[in-house]
Amino acid sequence: SNTDQGQRGPLPSSLPSLAESVSQWRDEGRVAVWLHVPILQSSLVAVAASQGFAFHHAEQGSSTLTLWLGEGPSRLPGFATHQLGVAGAVLDASTGKVLVVQDRNKTINAWKFPGGLANPGEDIGDTAVREVFEETGIKSEFKSILSIRQQHKHPGAFGKSDMYIICRMEPSSFHISFCQHECLRCEWMDLEELARTENTTPITSNVAKLLLFGYREGFDRIDITMREFPAVYTGLFYKLYHRELPESYRNMT
Repeated sequence: SNTDQGQRGPLPSSLPSLAESVSQWRDEGRVAVWLHVPILQSSLVAVAASQGFAFHHAEQGSSTLTLWLGEGPSRLPGFATHQLGVAGAVLDASTGKVLVVQDRNKTINAWKFPGGLANPGEDIGDTAVREVFEETGIKSEFKSILSIRQQHKHPGAFGKSDMYIICRMEPSSFHISFCQHECLRCEWMDLEELARTENTTPITSNVAKLLLFGYREGFDRIDITMREFPAVYTGLFYKLYHRELPESYRNMT
């Protein structure tokens, strides 16, 4: 998209035309330019670099380069710096059992909640529902967020940061049919046993204790719930996650 201050467009095919374009964009008062280079035209990256362009990010079929033309250091936002992982703690409240898996690709067979990376444009609860079903065959419904882990320089995220969100889920089916490619084992385990066992990951152990507290004392003590609101951009919405407010506060005018 074109803006009053930024320019985005096809890459000129030669050095003089790119230099002329950069000069023209500067004269027009543009403060930033970004170019998309298809992967089969990657040789043109060197042309852009010679004019001061630098890599911003790359996807499977193209790379994007940027050039800051304004005063001072660049104010362009960086590309994605985090990956988002979501896990679902599926608790059967009628039995006090929670759904756990052991990954097939880990050297240590520790119990954990089923989960995985969110897809682009996928809401947190939808990721949890999908990942739980793909790994275990269990259908579930998103109820709340239980915890968020932040981790930096994560090897599994190409050295970038990782956000890992664990959700409380309610099952709507109970027969396990787990994915043989991803999981070594899968079972319904007593929640108190999971909170006490050493054969689990530290985050799973801590969240199991949190979930056990909520199970015994009320989920309103632990839940981070979600509400949807219209965004300032027409036709768009956002989801806000927070502890539930009393109705008198929710309906204040």
